[in-house]
Amino acid sequence: MADKTAFPRQQQDPPGWTRQMDPVPDHGEESYQGSGKLAGRSALITGGDSGIGRAVAIAFAREGADVAIGYLPEEQEDADETARWVRGAGRTAVLLPGDLTDEDTARALPGKAADELGGLDILVNNAGFQMARRESFEDVTTDEIDRVLKTNLYAMLWVTQAALEHLNEGASIINNSSIQAYQPSTSLVDYASTKAAINNMTVNLAAELGPRGVRVNAVAPGPIWTPLQPSTQPPHKLEKFGLDTPLGRAGQPAEVAPAFVYLASPADSSYVSATVLGVTGGKPVF
Repeated sequence: MADKTAFPRQQQDPPGWTRQMDPVPDHGEESYQGSGKLAGRSALITGGDSGIGRAVAIAFAREGADVAIGYLPEEQEDADETARWVRGAGRTAVLLPGDLTDEDTARALPGKAADELGGLDILVNNAGFQMARRESFEDVTTDEIDRVLKTNLYAMLWVTQAALEHLNEGASIINNSSIQAYQPSTSLVDYASTKAAINNMTVNLAAELGPRGVRVNAVAPGPIWTPLQPSTQPPHKLEKFGLDTPLGRAGQPAEVAPAFVYLASPADSSYVSATVLGVTGGKPVF
């Protein structure tokens, strides 16, 4: 029997584009059915143009939320497509391009979202970057470290600090962690370190913001088929991507979005904070 192949070999330049992927990921465009869990809420999703961010935007919109998405200017095509699905659900979509590794841009983002949406109830810190086209730790460059840390940690801190001015009692912050925080790959030492730090910050923020009625949680995805993979991984690794999970495959963004909906919903998770919810294909998060 021939070896199982997860995905065909392919490669893009970062940050990657959805339409160039083979196969195109499933964001729940045709499958997600909402039930009003987020009716009347307003959400900001960083990295909301594609991948998990797009799936969360679609799910939030179909649950009744208006959505603002942050994204890199070069990802405009993907952002426009996400906005089309949000508006197709009858909700407001606000597009906010900008590079969050710039502090001023990051700190300005929540205020722009709140102004356009008339407030802010949910912050999803989803934007992230990894670089796996390397053979060993010795190959990691300072520029790569800077980009990973500024995208995954600095931007999250800057955006969250600025968002607190707009988040009132009943609000929810959801950070995107990773299975890499628990089972780090040797080629992702910098990326995995940031995801472990995100778990720590989630717990710390939950303790500080709990008295204000703001819940803070995280979702830890396993291997998920998003533009991050063909734009940062060697092509040969995609052939085995996700096959090492107990479920034997990579996940789709549509399979991660319901975890964000649960943590954002005041009806479903009103007593849940400081939790990291794994969506990993069976890999443990403890």
